[in-house]
Amino acid sequence: MNIFKKVYCRTVQIAFRIALPILPYRKPEILGSLSDIPNVIEKLNYKNVLLVTDPNLRSRGTTKELEEQLVEAGFNLVVYDKGLSNPTVDNVLDAYKVFKDNNCECIIGFGGGSPMDLAKAVGAKAAYPNKDLRKLFGTLKVLRKIPTLFAIPTTAGTGSEVTLSAVITDSDTHQKYPMNSFPLIPKYAVLDPKVTYTLPQNFTSTTGMDALTHAVEAYIGRSTTKETRQCSLDAVKLIFDNILDAYNDGYNEEARRNMLHASFKAGLAFSKSYVGYVHAIAHTLGGKYNVPHGLANSIVLPYVLEAYGKSVHKKLYKLSIHLGLVDEDASYEEGAKAFIDAIKYLNASMNIPTKVEKLREEDIPYMAKNADKEANPLYPVPTLMNALELEELYKMLIDKK
Repeated sequence: MNIFKKVYCRTVQIAFRIALPILPYRKPEILGSLSDIPNVIEKLNYKNVLLVTDPNLRSRGTTKELEEQLVEAGFNLVVYDKGLSNPTVDNVLDAYKVFKDNNCECIIGFGGGSPMDLAKAVGAKAAYPNKDLRKLFGTLKVLRKIPTLFAIPTTAGTGSEVTLSAVITDSDTHQKYPMNSFPLIPKYAVLDPKVTYTLPQNFTSTTGMDALTHAVEAYIGRSTTKETRQCSLDAVKLIFDNILDAYNDGYNEEARRNMLHASFKAGLAFSKSYVGYVHAIAHTLGGKYNVPHGLANSIVLPYVLEAYGKSVHKKLYKLSIHLGLVDEDASYEEGAKAFIDAIKYLNASMNIPTKVEKLREEDIPYMAKNADKEANPLYPVPTLMNALELEELYKMLIDKK
């Protein structure tokens, strides 16, 4: 990256860091059970409720308990269950029509990151009914209050229940775009481990590694605070201590609960400290090939950490110390290597691949350009990279079999 672009990126990042104390971040109120939701809605004096979820969750009966509770409590419930694994602009507009046609007053996002992202985007559209949704993509584009939003994570990974972010895929270009605005932070986060019990192993693994990516990228970035560093440390420890237990026994209540709280803490961390090139690359893989976001992050994370080199050795060493992977007399480089190796071990233990099967070399320049556009200048990464440098990372991900 040339010196002028570097100066521009770092200037923008410093400005956001200085502004952190005055930005309107807020922490969602935590509800511990689905059964708490009807009481809260009743106190808010709402009658019409939109539940946003995906077809798999509904067909498995995961949403049935909440649907019955809301209907029995006398609410007019409508359900939008056509969400995709990477929600699109068309998804948002379809769900918003359901919201509008039924005079809904609040929204419940029930599922992994995708249904919650979809629910946030519906809320944004409700706040700006006459605006092209694409005009709301980007940072601080949604300034109006959105309808009251409940977020119920069925995966312990995305952190969407606590973040100001949503990721929506443009239905025409298939490129993913983030929406980052404070009103998108849910009012309530419902951390109920029982809704995660039946999550398949491959989703338990990749969403858990997604949470780890959030915590690590927030920790190694250049816009941290004492609070975000502690949240990251807590999240990393909870994930390393619990993810394999949750993966091997989906009904392990303690492991499932701990993973939900790890995801919540990681979400708090990256909401303020942002993410980095892992996410920028993962978003392009999802947009181009529909690679699930958690899977993409899981694969990409070790490669990017290694590419950062010395700029992250000290912080990765501290993470290794926190996990007990190395002694304090180890070098920073040794600590960093131990941490990256531990990530690779988790991936291998949960059958996460090391390459992106669908990735084609001819697509790399286009995706690298989009990753560059997303990450720079906003993401306070340890080492700045331009599109050409990011192309080299993509090439490492190609499955050459």
